[in-house]
Amino acid sequence: MYDSYDGLIFDMDGTILDTEPTHRKAWRTVLARYDMRFDDLSLIKLNGSPTWRIAEAIINSYQSSLDPHQLAAEKTAALKEMLFDSVQPLPLVDVVKAYRGKRPMAVGTGSEHAVAEALLQHLGLRDYFDAVVGADDVKRHKPEPDTFLRCAELIGVAPERCIVFEDADFGIQAAQAAGMAFVDVRRL
Repeated sequence: MYDSYDGLIFDMDGTILDTEPTHRKAWRTVLARYDMRFDDLSLIKLNGSPTWRIAEAIINSYQSSLDPHQLAAEKTAALKEMLFDSVQPLPLVDVVKAYRGKRPMAVGTGSEHAVAEALLQHLGLRDYFDAVVGADDVKRHKPEPDTFLRCAELIGVAPERCIVFEDADFGIQAAQAAGMAFVDVRRL
């Protein structure tokens, strides 16, 4: 089905792993400490952004003086406590399994590199991927193309020969900016 591409790149959260509900729960838990809340729709619009950028948006909406990097660290800590109990692979993992050993594959995620590695390892999927690029591996995040360009570089495939699987508008914009084909998995 995707045989015409030389490299496959997958977003992680909401694309191959059902982590979105846990991300939202972690945000609710941390924000409650500060008598803050953020609606799910606003969070969904920021899917694919690094955690500190989401924290910054929340803080700005409250005109708070909290440090976005500190709030992001608290959210990441809360997420790590919850995630391993609840994370499940999504149906797109079948594509990953079908192309194992046939095409180089990478994960390009807005999550931190260590979190992505740990989750993929936890679910027995880490060995399916030749590379993992997290938010802390690039300077410019989705919708900028850097995450996916780094993935292509690490798997040794020209960007125009890659296809990206994404569930977020920022990620699709990043794939387009990288000159890559994409599949909007929300439509599958």
